[in-house]
Formats: sequence, structure tokens, C-alpha cells
Amino acid sequence: MIIAEEVHHENQKKEFLEFPVRLYQHDKNYIRPLDKDIEATFDPQKNKFFKNGECKRFLFRNKNNETVGKIAVFVNQLYTQNQPTGGIGFFDCINDQETANFIFDYCEKWLQERGIEAMDGPINFGERDKFWGLLIDGFIEPLYGMNYNFPYYKELIENYGFQIYFEQLCFTRPVFGEVSRVFTVMHKKHSLNPAISAIPMKKNNLAKFAKDFTAIYNQAWASHGEGKQIEEAKTLKMFMTMKPIINEHISWFVYENEKPIAMWINIPDLNQWFKYMNGKFGFIEKLKFLWIKRFKKNEKMVGLVFGVVPEWQKKGIDGYMIWEGTQHLRKHTDFTITELQWIGDFNPKMIKIAENLDTEVTRKLATYRYLFDRNKTFERHPAL
Repeated sequence: MIIAEEVHHENQKKEFLEFPVRLYQHDKNYIRPLDKDIEATFDPQKNKFFKNGECKRFLFRNKNNETVGKIAVFVNQLYTQNQPTGGIGFFDCINDQETANFIFDYCEKWLQERGIEAMDGPINFGERDKFWGLLIDGFIEPLYGMNYNFPYYKELIENYGFQIYFEQLCFTRPVFGEVSRVFTVMHKKHSLNPAISAIPMKKNNLAKFAKDFTAIYNQAWASHGEGKQIEEAKTLKMFMTMKPIINEHISWFVYENEKPIAMWINIPDLNQWFKYMNGKFGFIEKLKFLWIKRFKKNEKMVGLVFGVVPEWQKKGIDGYMIWEGTQHLRKHTDFTITELQWIGDFNPKMIKIAENLDTEVTRKLATYRYLFDRNKTFERHPAL
């Protein structure tokens, strides 16, 4: 017998955070997410998605009052799909199909009561950049904000009837790996052009780089059918938030005279520091974080955004930028590996760009979909 219990009180919130810690206590690759990041998802004052949606989280206990699973279930009116589609996320469960089925049945009923016809998961009640997807290949330490789970979760989800809606591919390359000859040739070519220059992003001039980022992003990403136009003020706010963890050697901009034409934005993988925090980030942990950040090497960086304005695409300016930045960061940082944030398999243009950077797929996640009408034809995410 399994009992569902909605999370309301502080002891329930604590159990929602602590259950996976016990579950993964012997898994050396598990990194506990920061409690504050998870709690912010469920705080209407901090999560803007509550303005257009509803989200509840539940614990599931057995007859001995032991927690055997947890999940969040939600409706986001802005999550437009072919049919009204809700979401599930923050799923953790013991390795028992009956328990998992009970949890998914419970979510299906909750969503059906709200007129929903399908559920996607595990996804986030928020943006796609955090807590999105089920890990299905590459069970290594997760990047900051990335879901991590046991391999058996795939069986629990697929045995219930979920199907892969799209795969999320993570590409990696060693910093000291051989750089494509095409990149070095293009670097040599564009280095002879006095109008072309490459500049690393500096903390003391974030307003300029926010303006340049916005200009490149709004041109480069429009042609890929991915991402929305962003405003300069929003970019600057994002940069100011990132300022404490910006490494001035690993994010690069390329200019034609004064015009920004390409960018390559990277940050250190925060999980390489946060894994020592045990999910906490209070005053003491912040001091500890500063000490660790100062004295402990972080050898992994994360590629956030890569873009070239349309008129400079397919002209090798990316090779110029990559080799210029790589030569510099090899001398001035401890990074040995870079991993790109996931790219959906529905976006072949961005996958091609990643492949052209001499990367390889080292991690896969998947976004699953379950149609309540089992006679309805399942369709994967349409290609861009």
C-alpha cells in the first residue's frame, strides 16, 4: 500500500530534499543540487511560471511510513503543444515498477482533472536550462542544474508507457585535444585581416558585452528557429548575476572593426565547487565556496552559447574564435575539458555546429511524453 502526501509543511519540504540524498548515498557520481535552487522552483514569489500555471509536489510512503518516491506535477498554460500537455519533474523512486506506476497514475489523474491530455517529463516547472530531462546515457557527474538519476529510471518510465519525445545531446571536447586543421587555417586567414579582432569578456565592462551579446544572439539564433529575441537590459541583468563566477579567460567576442560578429560564452561548471556544499548555501557555505573557488582547481567548463551573425557564417570566423580563445585559456586556466549544454535532437543545425567544433557526444538525456489516450498516434518533437 502506498500513500500520496502533498508537500506543505517544513518537515515535508525537508524530506523532499533529503530522500534522493539517501537514495544516492552510495553513488559516487551523484552531486546534490542546492536546496535553494529546488525550493525556488516551488516558490510563487520567485518562480514567474506560477503566473500562468499550477504546480504541486508529493511524497509517496509505504505501509511502514517510509518514503519510496517523490514527484512534482504541474500545468503551464504557456507550454503549448499539439494537445493540452502537463509536466512532471523532480521524480525519484526506489527500483520498483509498482511504486513508479502508482506515482505516474497519480500524476495522470491530477492532470486529467485539469483538462490535460498528456504529460511530459521529467521536465522543470521553469526554463529548459535547469532540471530538464532524464539521463539515459553517460552516467557521470552532472553539470550544475542538470538532472541525474539511476539507469533503472529509464525502465520505470518506459515500462509505464512513456516514449521519447526528444533526446538531449551533450557534446564534449578536451581543451588540450587536437584542434581541427580547418580552425587553424581559418585563424591564420582572419588574423591577416586588420579589421578582425577577438576579445575576452571582462567583468569591468559588462554593459558593453551585454549589448554585443544581445546583438549577436538576436541575429544568429533567429535563423535556427530556436530561442526568442532578448532585450539588452535582460542580458545585462543576467551578466551581473553571473559576475561572481565569470572567468575572464573563457568567454570570447569577435569584432569586425567595432561591430560584434561572433561570441563563445563559457562558465566554470559550478558543480565542481557545489559538490562540497551538501546542498546548502548559507553564510558558512558561501565562505567555504569562496575558499574552494580560490584554492581548488576546477577543470571543467560549460559552453552556454555559441553564435555567429548570418553574414559571417560559413566563413571560418568560428574557427578563428575557437583557436584564438583556446590558445589563451590553455595558458591562463586549469580547464582540461569543456562540455556544451544539451542540444535537442530536433535541432540539426545546432548539432552540426557542435560537431564542427570537434566534439563527441558524451551524455544523453531524454524528454519523455505519455499520451493519456493510448489510441492516439505518438509523434516526436518536430525538427526545426
